[in-house]
Amino acid sequence: MLGAFLRSLGTPDAAIPDGTEERAALYRATLEGRRVLVLLDNARDAAQVRPLLPGEGAPECVALITSRAHMADLDRAHLVDLDAMSPTEAFALFALIVGEERAMVERAAVMEVVASCSYLPLAIRIAACRLASRRTWTVSVLARKLADERRRLDELRAGDLAVKATFGLGYGQLDPAQARAFRLLGLVGGPDISLPAAGAVLGLDIEETARLLTSLVDISLLESAVPGRYRFHDLVRLYARSCAERESQAAAEREEALSRLLDFYLATAARVYAMERPGDRMVEHLEPTGHPGLRFETSKAALDWLFAEGDCLLDCVPRCTGETTRRRAGDLLLGALDLAESGARPRQYETVARAAGDAAHAAGDSRTEARARSALGHLYSFTGRYAQAERELRLALELDGEDPVIASRASNQLGIVTNGLGRYDDAERFLGQALEAFRADANEAGEASALANLSRLHVSRGRTRSGVELAEQGLAIYRRLGAPLRLANGMYTLGIALTRAHRLEEAAVHLTEALDLFREARQPLWEGMAHFRLAEMHLAAHRPTKAVTHAEQSLALGGLGGEWRRFSFLTVLSKALMAAGQRSRAQEYWSQAQALRERLGSPEPEEVRQLLATSAPDLPAAADPNPGHRDPFGVGPPVSESGPWN
Repeated sequence: MLGAFLRSLGTPDAAIPDGTEERAALYRATLEGRRVLVLLDNARDAAQVRPLLPGEGAPECVALITSRAHMADLDRAHLVDLDAMSPTEAFALFALIVGEERAMVERAAVMEVVASCSYLPLAIRIAACRLASRRTWTVSVLARKLADERRRLDELRAGDLAVKATFGLGYGQLDPAQARAFRLLGLVGGPDISLPAAGAVLGLDIEETARLLTSLVDISLLESAVPGRYRFHDLVRLYARSCAERESQAAAEREEALSRLLDFYLATAARVYAMERPGDRMVEHLEPTGHPGLRFETSKAALDWLFAEGDCLLDCVPRCTGETTRRRAGDLLLGALDLAESGARPRQYETVARAAGDAAHAAGDSRTEARARSALGHLYSFTGRYAQAERELRLALELDGEDPVIASRASNQLGIVTNGLGRYDDAERFLGQALEAFRADANEAGEASALANLSRLHVSRGRTRSGVELAEQGLAIYRRLGAPLRLANGMYTLGIALTRAHRLEEAAVHLTEALDLFREARQPLWEGMAHFRLAEMHLAAHRPTKAVTHAEQSLALGGLGGEWRRFSFLTVLSKALMAAGQRSRAQEYWSQAQALRERLGSPEPEEVRQLLATSAPDLPAAADPNPGHRDPFGVGPPVSESGPWN
């Protein structure tokens, strides 16, 4: 390259020396007294470009270097990190090539195209050039072509320009260990990956994994936005995945890498579950793993990990539905139940649980299908979709009722659902089965759950005294086990029973403690429900101002628990506002509640009908003048949420 540069600067071939150092010296001497911009594109490393840099005797000369490597070891260099374009910049580049008018007509489609290009200038340029050369295409046609991830890299080619070829230059410079890490990490979904998870994928210790990932960051094939977490640009991930798919023995390598990642997530999620639920033996019925999982000093640290890894963990499930991984993937859903219970990721959890169940059904794996259906039913009951919850839970029992996990948990959840639907005899039967199954499995935490749910059933049937006693029995077990979140659920259940028994000050103490624990455990769904129960309690105690405050808080979190719960929150808020003398606001929320009820169009839970039966046609009364004679909100909670084992 030095020889080519010298010739372009007018040096005869006969005057060009043979040695690199001699050529570099002549090159620098030739630049002296000139004003030259030296452009070095796609440089490999600092060693490659050093001989091509102007010397101190050529102060008017400048070298502009583009490279994936950071080259921090170059003297007197000014480093500039170039990120992807902003959406505005990306649109401007696209419009510059295809024409402003054409871009503006389909602005939304243009934004889809540049997003598919990961806002990378080369990809945007190629996509725009393809469109510019095809006058019969609309931008929407191009957007649809790029929407298919399997074909996207092949579509990003125009003449001798190709995104895949550009990535190939960087990949070709990797050593074997780097290339393997690049390929295997491309298999992983989710927005990013943690260092320990990456170590599991690669089958390496943390130190070696960190060294490899740092080397990929240094050459811009990987990013590290925060310490300990790594991510690909979307197009780079697609290229890495394509590399994994075309390498020899790729299938076995891919399967082993994803199996190791699944083991890591299952082992660690099971540890989080066990820390949150002392005395719960479910983790002993999960598939064994070849990874020990992470260890945590505190429950908070364990939950921090689960919620930080939630997207990546759930994304792992549908990628691992093959013969050797399917059971562990189904069990990962059970180990990560806190992601469903918290209301943080209901749609993602539903999608992956359904995918796991369908894959197990296609393979004739009744055990895994039953566990996936049970997890799905669990989620549906939390989000107020009782008919769907019942269907999935009954199917789980039909598929594998001998499985101790299904026999206990599916029955327990069916008791919750049928109680919410007002079918009290069914609820009593299912909860009795659950209590028996939990005791047969020596599962004390499960036993406490079934007792708490029986308490809710007794309260629903007007047997308030026994409802309080059952709640106290369950709470005593939770206290002995020392489970903060389950303790919160036990206090919550007892608070409901005490409210129905009109022991309101005692109810306030338990519900307030439960609220604080739910908040600390980052359980926004349960936090919203605790606010709702406190609103109920304060209304019964003729403290409408406090009831309004809690009802408003429940409504702010109400989207997490399904629309029937939101309807109940609106209804109780309108009652509280009416009792507080704010009739116009009460009417506004009452109207919203009725509109929501009409939009739902599905049969409402029995407890909602009980709630409505105590309301006047236009607005609820300001306050019940004789609250000691009956519950002013009906005999049960407005919407039955899942019981405290969950």
